[in-house]
Amino acid sequence: MAKAEKVVRKNMRLRQDLIDQAKDILGTKTETETVEQALELVAFRKEVSEGIRRIAGSHSMRDIFAEEAEV
Repeated sequence: MAKAEKVVRKNMRLRQDLIDQAKDILGTKTETETVEQALELVAFRKEVSEGIRRIAGSHSMRDIFAEEAEV
């Protein structure tokens, strides 16, 4: 975690195959670490997307992340 933030316990139903795949891709040791890193990547993706939009200014851009989500 980037800063000292409140940690809470959650009880969720998640697909084990996706957890295993993410764990392999991220190289994490625990499922908790895997979920935390995946959530951090989602937040980072938003920051990158917003930064690109600011840099692009008035240039036309399309959201490739939204297109990937539709597939």
